[in-house]
This record gives sequence, C-alpha cells and structure tokens, in this order.
Amino acid sequence: MESEPVNLDEFQELARKILLKMNYDFFSGGAEDQYTLNENIKAFRRILFRPRVLIDVSKIDMSTSLLGFKMASPIMVAPTGALKLANHEGEVAVARAAAACNTIMVLSFASHCTIEEVALSCDAIRFYQLYVWKQRDVCMKLVKRAESNGYKALVLTADMPRLGRREAGIKNKFVMPKFANLEGLLSVNVKSKGGSDLEAIATATLDDSLSWKDIEWLRSITKLPILLKGILTAEDARKAVEAGVAGIIVSNHGARQLDYVPASISALEEVVRAVSGAVPIILDGGIRRGTDVFKALALGANAVMIGRPIIYGLAAKGEYGVRRVIEMLQNELELTMTLNGCPGSKDITRNHVGKGENGRKLSEGKEEKKLSIEWEDYINYP
Repeated sequence: MESEPVNLDEFQELARKILLKMNYDFFSGGAEDQYTLNENIKAFRRILFRPRVLIDVSKIDMSTSLLGFKMASPIMVAPTGALKLANHEGEVAVARAAAACNTIMVLSFASHCTIEEVALSCDAIRFYQLYVWKQRDVCMKLVKRAESNGYKALVLTADMPRLGRREAGIKNKFVMPKFANLEGLLSVNVKSKGGSDLEAIATATLDDSLSWKDIEWLRSITKLPILLKGILTAEDARKAVEAGVAGIIVSNHGARQLDYVPASISALEEVVRAVSGAVPIILDGGIRRGTDVFKALALGANAVMIGRPIIYGLAAKGEYGVRRVIEMLQNELELTMTLNGCPGSKDITRNHVGKGENGRKLSEGKEEKKLSIEWEDYINYP
C-alpha cells in the first residue's frame, strides 16, 4: 500500500508515474531551455526569513479577501486547461475541491468542462479566464456565458499573442483535445505540419493585434471586474492601473511562453512598487510550499495562484488529491506564520524576509524601519 504524499513534490512524482508521458510533458514542461521554469522555483529558495519571537501566535488567522470575496487563505487556483487529460472529472473535480477549501478557482478558457458544468458542480466563487480571439464575437459570447452563470470576475491573459516554443509538445506531436467552451463558436480544426497541434491552433485563432486600447473594449462589454494576467514590469503595471483593471497577476505563464524572463517572485516587488496599493496583486508561478506563499505575501502580494500542483493532485488522487494539495499549502502557511511571529495575514511584512548567502544582508548597516522603503536596494530581488 503506497503511503500518502506529505508534500507537493511527492504528488508530482505520483502524477508522473500515472500520466501518459505526452500528457505529463504537456503539463510539466516550459518554453525552450526551461531556464525560467527552473528559476520559478529556485528564486524562492534564495529568500530567507527574519522571524520575530515572543509574539502571541496561539490563534492564526490566514483568511483574506480579494475584490471583496472572502477566502480561507490567500491561496487561489490558477487557470489550467485540458484537465481531463489528468482525470476524467477534469475541472469539475477541481471546482469542488476549491469550494471545499473555501478558495477561488479561475476556470481556464481551455477547460474540458463547460462554463455551465463547472457552475452547476458546486456553490463557490469562481472567476473566468479569457483569451481574445481574432473573432471578437466569440469573446463576447464567452463573457456573457460567464456572467449569466455567476462567475464574479474575468482574468484576461495578456502574454500570449502567440504560443511559446514548447519543445516537448513538438517532439511528442501533442494533439490538443477539443475545448468544450468553444464548441459551436470557433473552429479549431487546425493541424500542425509535423509539430504541436496546440501551436497551430493558437497561431490560427489568437488575436495578436491585442493592445492596451482593447482593455477599454473589454470593459465596455462587461460589468465584471477584470484582472490582467502576465505582468512582469513596472511599466506595464502602471499601464494596467491606468487602463482601469481591478487587479494584476504577476505571472510568466508558468514559464511556458518566453524563456529567460525573471521568475515571477523576482518581478513581484517591482510591480508592487509601481502599483502602490492601487489594485490587488496576485503572484502566479513556482509556489510549492506554504513558505513560498508567505514569501510572496511578505514581498507585497495580496494572494497567490497555484497551477501545476493542482494538476498533479488531480492526476494522483482526483478531487481528493486537489483538496489535499490546497490543504497542505494552507497547513504549511499556518505553521510558517506561527514560526515567523505573524498571527494574521496582515502581520506579514517586508521585514520578515531577506536574501540568502549570495545576496546582501538586508539588515546590514540599516535600521529595521528602513528595510521596506529602500527600493533601489531590492529592485533586482532576489
């Protein structure tokens, strides 16, 4: 009898053994040399804690809210598509697990379950991820379906005018199953000439003319708040606020688009500084421990999104596996808060983290109160 996984790495190993190689490669792989894929995780390891002691941590409150919606913890479910390749229940199982953990799930545009099926699966707060197609009427219909089925926000993914070069998919001649929500709306019967079908579909259908002016267009067709996903620079963060978005998701698309961009956590503080609290900021990419969640919050994120670990939990143990992945992170975050002397999420500050051995000690030659405001020292952090 196999033992129960005790961390997210063990869930990934179970998923690797269970999934077809082509499908595991699709979920786990990144772009080109996969430098950023590895950095997304390694960058967290260069951040160390500066714990405070003799603080009453007998009661820990991880709860938070985003856009006015309450969550048990600042851990959300990122949009990940094609989940029936991992488990026959697909996105419905993930939705139920997220609801059981009192968190928000973002349904992927590439879902194998329809907007309606996921909405009927359980009572919970959900957001919907949107890509903009060359046929704009398709976007409008998807937005209206999301609105009428009770989705509370749109997550516009902005970093994919074309598909990144994912070489595992090319080698495997990956065939993407049909997107349930595009049935009857958009023809995706496009075949690659020897490579990945997904790349051919993206090139044929995605609107690569999408620009900042189109945020205004999207706002004109919906009353739902819009979060912009794929921001990595201060310049784009300021433009996003000016465009009227309700939130920013710092993300490099799971390192699946442009290789050699910074790890998401490395770009976080630059965006936080630029936004100055105007809108909430969510960190997406590389979270594998509750300690990672704490570090993201300390560097200014209001919440984090979990992508691949959700898929691995789903592949390994279905809905129960997804629930265990979220609960593991919540339990680890609670312990990390306790040992850092932070009884509540709002008690987590910039002063609770510092660089590791290869970086300058943040406390050296500075008064502690100045740590969080000497921006020039940290702009390339970590």
